[in-house]
Amino acid sequence: MRVTVRLRLAATAVALLAGAGSAIGADFRSVGDQPAILYDAPSVKARKQFILSRQYPVEVVVVVQGFSKVRDAAGGFAWVESRLLTDKRAVLVRAASAEVRAAPDEKSALVFQAQKDVVLELLEPPATGWARVRHSDGRSGYARLKELWGV
Repeated sequence: MRVTVRLRLAATAVALLAGAGSAIGADFRSVGDQPAILYDAPSVKARKQFILSRQYPVEVVVVVQGFSKVRDAAGGFAWVESRLLTDKRAVLVRAASAEVRAAPDEKSALVFQAQKDVVLELLEPPATGWARVRHSDGRSGYARLKELWGV
């Protein structure tokens, strides 16, 4: 009997935490105009892990003394100097190919297709399952949120 009550309480706690996590919006940022080095600890003296290209989107998990712990599209965590991140948003194509359309509608004219791992500038906050994006060549349109990471 006691085990059943504890299991129910544990299940309720997990459900509440899961609900709270989804209610809190992710803090996405992008690398600024210069590449950013990722470290394994919040220090420039820490071991260097990777270099992220300009405008690459990341999710900021925590900020500590000038460094941000970030998560990338693959789910990896690392530290980056906070000054190298910008509020200018970008998204990453996570589908094999994302169709970018003239309007937020599947029947709208196809403007271009972006391949997996292409970075697109986010022009407007996403709404109704679509995000307005711009390619580095200047073409813009609407892509489905399910095909993007960083929103």
